Amino acid sequence: MNTPNILTLLRIALIPLLIALFYLPFSWASLACSAVFGLACFTDWLDGFLARKLDQSTTLGAFLDPVADKLIVAVALVLVSVSYDTPYVTIGAIVIISREIVISALREWMAELGKRANVKVSNLGKIKTAMQMLSIFVLLLAEQDTLLSTFGLMALFVAALLTLWSMFIYLQAAWSEFKKHA
Repeated sequence: MNTPNILTLLRIALIPLLIALFYLPFSWASLACSAVFGLACFTDWLDGFLARKLDQSTTLGAFLDPVADKLIVAVALVLVSVSYDTPYVTIGAIVIISREIVISALREWMAELGKRANVKVSNLGKIKTAMQMLSIFVLLLAEQDTLLSTFGLMALFVAALLTLWSMFIYLQAAWSEFKKHA
């Protein structure tokens, strides 16, 4: 158990706190909720940085890190969907969560075929993740019908588009394997 793995586990442990803060009936709850989500996003960056810098990459970390990312993003998207209660946010959340499930399954399948490198994380995937996290952070923080919430909604729309684009790229990379095994 090294520092990057502890940070990843911390990200998972922050999920119940995120949910509890979201439902608190206090004026500062949205600020606290977005701060916890921001902390989770920071630990995502920090655990990867430390794993590379300290040469502490592990197979456990390689498994846990994307799981922690997907859990915190999925939970936060559900909370944002509850809060905003609009088709735009709900559809964006469904697109993002569905893509994560599809790509996780695709990576597992490709790994079974010994072709995991064909669907490794790309720069577009990192940009997509950053846009998702930015949009969620803003939407957790902002009061509805404000300039800030409008920015958050636009960022969520961009994140959903990047999500679909990156999914298309991953599926295209695996297409030859689909055809072989169909």
